[in-house]
Amino acid sequence: MSTEKKYKTFWSFYPYYLTEHARPLNRWLHFTGTSLVIACFVLGLWWGNLLMWIAMPLFGYGFAWVGHFIFEKNRPATFTYPLYSLGSDFVMFWHILTGQINQKVEEAHRTIGVQNKWK
Repeated sequence: MSTEKKYKTFWSFYPYYLTEHARPLNRWLHFTGTSLVIACFVLGLWWGNLLMWIAMPLFGYGFAWVGHFIFEKNRPATFTYPLYSLGSDFVMFWHILTGQINQKVEEAHRTIGVQNKWK
C-alpha cells in the first residue's frame, strides 16, 4: 500500500473534497459544525474562555464525522489530508454561504470524473 499522497496542492485537492461531500445533508452538517467552530473561536477570544477553544474540534469533527459515517458513508479526508481538509471546510463554508455550492459540487464531479450519486 502506497503512502504517497495523490494531491500535492490545495486547489487540486478541493474538487476531490467536494465529491466526498456530495450529499447536501453532509454539507449542511459540515456548515453547522464550522459555524459552531467560528462561534467558539470568537467567543473564546471575547470571553477569554479556553473551554470555548477546547470545544472547537468537538463541534467541527463531531458534525463532520456524523455526516461522513452515517449519511455519506465514506471515510473523512481528514485522516489523509488534515490541513487540506481543514482549509476545504472553510472554503466549502464560504461556497454554501454565498450560494455557490451546488455549482462547485457539479464542477468538482466533472473535474474528478465521477458521477454525483446524490444529485
